[in-house]
Amino acid sequence: MSDRPATAEPIRVIFVCTHNSARSVMAEALLRRHGGSRFEVVSAGVEPGAVRPMTLRVLQEAGLETAGLHSKSVGEFIGQPFNYVITVCDQARQVCPVFPGGRRTLHWGYPDPSEATGTEEEQLAAYRSVFTALAERIAIFVTLAERERGTSTATATG
Repeated sequence: MSDRPATAEPIRVIFVCTHNSARSVMAEALLRRHGGSRFEVVSAGVEPGAVRPMTLRVLQEAGLETAGLHSKSVGEFIGQPFNYVITVCDQARQVCPVFPGGRRTLHWGYPDPSEATGTEEEQLAAYRSVFTALAERIAIFVTLAERERGTSTATATG
C-alpha cells in the first residue's frame, strides 16, 4: 500500500550544492526516508564531483540507503518541474540555475563538512553535525510541504 493517495502526484524536490558530494546527498537520502513515496527527490551539484566516503559512512550509520547515490549535475534537471529547489550551501545559492518549473526556492546554508580538518573522528563529527541539522530541518519540511500541498501524513497514510 502506498503512503500517499492514488491521485496525488509526489512533491518534487531537488537539493543543490556545489559538488553534490555531502550536504545535498545527505538531504536527498533523508527526504527519501522521511517523505516516502509522497516525495520525489533528487540532488545535484553545480560542479559535481564524487560522493565523499564519509558522507556514505554517516548515512550508513543512520541506517539510510546509499545504493544508487552518486553525484549528478544540475544540468541533468534543467527544464524539469520541481515544487521545491533547495540550495544547501552558499556558493550553490549564488550560481544555482533558475528552474523555470520551480515553484519555491529555499536556501538552507550549512557548513561544508568536507572542509573539516583534524583526526578522522573530528572530521566525522563535522559530517554528523551537518547530518543531524539536516535531519531536523527535513522532518519539519515534510510536515510543512505536505500541509502546503493540502495533505498530511495522517491523510496520506490513512
